[in-house]
Amino acid sequence: MTPLQRGVDVPDGAVYLPSSADDVLWGRLPCGADEPVLTVDPGTEVVIDTLSHEGILEDQGRDPKAFFEPYGVEVLDDVIALAASDTARTFGVDGPHVVSRPIAVRGARVGDLLAMTVVETTPRVPYGVVSNRHGRGALPGEYPAEGDVTSVFARAEDGHGVMAYGPDDDRTVRFPLRPFLGIMGVAVAGDRRPHSVPPGAHGGNIDINLLTAGSTLYLPVQVEGALAYVGDPHFAQGDGEVALTAMEASLRATVRFDVVAREEALARFGELAGPLAETRRYLVPTGLDEDLDVAVQDCVRAAISLLQARFGMDPAHAYAYLSAATDFDISQVVDLVKGVHARIRKADFA
Repeated sequence: MTPLQRGVDVPDGAVYLPSSADDVLWGRLPCGADEPVLTVDPGTEVVIDTLSHEGILEDQGRDPKAFFEPYGVEVLDDVIALAASDTARTFGVDGPHVVSRPIAVRGARVGDLLAMTVVETTPRVPYGVVSNRHGRGALPGEYPAEGDVTSVFARAEDGHGVMAYGPDDDRTVRFPLRPFLGIMGVAVAGDRRPHSVPPGAHGGNIDINLLTAGSTLYLPVQVEGALAYVGDPHFAQGDGEVALTAMEASLRATVRFDVVAREEALARFGELAGPLAETRRYLVPTGLDEDLDVAVQDCVRAAISLLQARFGMDPAHAYAYLSAATDFDISQVVDLVKGVHARIRKADFA
């Protein structure tokens, strides 16, 4: 596969946001003081090129051509340009993620919900990287076993990730690819850009691997126009993302932006304090907190509230149903603020 470079094979007439250094933020998320790079009407689909941060960070040499040379693969021109640019970022202070500059959606007001639907995801390269660094991850005192960073290369072949291992890379393990965007969010109020790592009510780095093509993320709008953004593309991730990253790899994503007015949002979902996802099969309320126990509790409360608003269940029956029929999954435990999401089957209420 030849890398899908900027502007190549973009459909005629598409609204397109490239991933040049002028079109992204690196390590920070948009805030209310940021000017939108695009302004669109509700219902608009935007084709967005996204970049993985793996291979461009300082602890990897900030030279992606040299980093990937041992694997014999081509590197996106945008990746090379960003690594060589003077894009504002302070290593060790700002986050690692490359995030699009904000997209304003006309008519989105504080109190509404912004619906971000992933229409399509297309790999831009046939490979990705899984890293454990800086003593972080689920086992911060144990890994990396040596040095400050361990980066593991994986190829993408026939819908699977292929990771070589063993003394001479003579063994391989294959796992399914399910591309999604780890970061989907709206701007926070004020003039201070949030760090890209911890998720929150604004969404951001929620790392919910159910948000593949066909899924929607609903977020409470915090500033006029919502100022939405995406980034942190993945080819695959297990719930938990225990090593710190998953299979990070650049994607081209088509995202549709819709506005759900407050009155309709209350009727459909109740009062949302944070992100809510919806897939073809599931309603997916979330809980976010530095304490995993509290994140679980917040997710359960959000699920009860959702069942009350959506299906008219009283809290006692909602609580019982969740215990009998709903899985509560750990989204990730590696982003300072831990995430939990529930999978409520819509078919159960048909």
